[in-house]
Amino acid sequence: MAALVAAVPAPQAASTPAGYGYGPTPTAAPSQYSSATSMLSSMMASVSGSAGSGGSLASTFGPDSQVSASQVVNTAPIVPIRSSQVTGATSHGPYSGTPTTTGAPQSGPAASSVAAMPPNPTATYYNANGELTEEEPAPYTPAGGLGTNGSLPRYMVNSDFDFESIALGLYQEWIELDLFHNGLAVFSEQDFLDAGLTAEDRSYIEFMADQESGHATLLTNMLGEAAPPQCTYDYPFTTVREYVDFNQRLTRWGESGVWGFINHLDSREVGQLLAQSIATEARQQYTFRQMSGLHPMSVWFETGIPQSWSWTYLAPYISSCPAGTTRLAWQNFPTLHIVNNANINRFSPNDTKDYEVTGRRIADPSNSTIPSDESCEHLNVTGVGCGPAIAHNKSEPLSFAGKQIFFEWENPGQPVGPNNSYITASSAGTPAYVAWVNQLNLTYSDLTVTGPNSGFTYQPEGFVYAGDPIINQTMFVALTDTDAPFTPFNLSMINPHVAALGLYVAG
Repeated sequence: MAALVAAVPAPQAASTPAGYGYGPTPTAAPSQYSSATSMLSSMMASVSGSAGSGGSLASTFGPDSQVSASQVVNTAPIVPIRSSQVTGATSHGPYSGTPTTTGAPQSGPAASSVAAMPPNPTATYYNANGELTEEEPAPYTPAGGLGTNGSLPRYMVNSDFDFESIALGLYQEWIELDLFHNGLAVFSEQDFLDAGLTAEDRSYIEFMADQESGHATLLTNMLGEAAPPQCTYDYPFTTVREYVDFNQRLTRWGESGVWGFINHLDSREVGQLLAQSIATEARQQYTFRQMSGLHPMSVWFETGIPQSWSWTYLAPYISSCPAGTTRLAWQNFPTLHIVNNANINRFSPNDTKDYEVTGRRIADPSNSTIPSDESCEHLNVTGVGCGPAIAHNKSEPLSFAGKQIFFEWENPGQPVGPNNSYITASSAGTPAYVAWVNQLNLTYSDLTVTGPNSGFTYQPEGFVYAGDPIINQTMFVALTDTDAPFTPFNLSMINPHVAALGLYVAG
């Protein structure tokens, strides 16, 4: 208990990060607050009105109440973070050199794909009456579970699968750490205000960047000395709106990528800590959707995707990595371009023109530099506006069942990722279906091919449960040569059938 108490920081005045034009507020003892109190009093002297209970609103602010407190000093060692907190612009841009290594590292492999198997023969437990069926190993401890036998936890990866999965997660944490800082460095205070985001919002983004330093440190420690370092990145935005839109896309696949593999890890201990970090990322994704003027959580369940999908989305935005950086064994799929993906900045998404995104990479954000009389950004109109908000309920949805969706896709063999040293690959046959992956479901629609590497489909309708449409939020779309069923726990078995992969903003 003493250690826990010692870890609690002493009360401090609210502060914002230095380096972005709105520096920290000095911490002060109660007796030193008088000047700040008088300043606030003069600033708020004109504030008046009625509270909900009929009383007047507060107009003076200060430490009016005294509470019992004691000076506490932390005596436990403080674990250092792996990366310092960045407060200025860092190097960015596309890679222009020549790769010294190409392709994902491989060992074997023993077969061209993982064969389908019947259900696990030991997975037979069923409890019809809700009573305990086995003797408890200890009081209040039902029999079963993994890692519950009293053995000392080992918080390290425990297989190649674990290592490659956590290394992928670390690549993701590094780009988030850089990305969140970068937007604060390259855009001015006025740029954020013009996008409806205040100093408090920027402070919030800075805090989320600081969270990533902790996540990167955690994953580094679970990997060991071969953990990949931070790299250099190439971002697809020129405005604050595009910045927060890209953030909500990147955190979408970052979160879903972990949900896809976490329960397959050999190390349950690593999975435990990873879950406690990815829960934070889920809140980040929620937040950036709010800053983008999107509904924060328009689904009942979040999606899990295979590691190779996550790596396919991430790699195009990594420009280069230091020599000797640990390489990943995951596959990079060809890019699927969703030609008429709805522009989240339009008050009428149906007016979106072809390729109304900032570039031609797999997850580039919607173009925000459309004419002002076509934009929803500054419209304070219910059902139409899309400025930052707790939630919006759009009168005209970004997508709908039956909408015709046009695609173009790349051939395998394209260089991508750090130092252009990875090559896109696919073992699929001719694409014939569109796989829609969201929430708990994999849904297919027919692909109509209209020319070389082009075609269309119609957005299908379906429900996870009554009242919860499958297709919503920022989600995942693939072209496949099969419409075979797969489920959240074995979705990676679809990989040999994937011809191209894209990201779809449905709501």
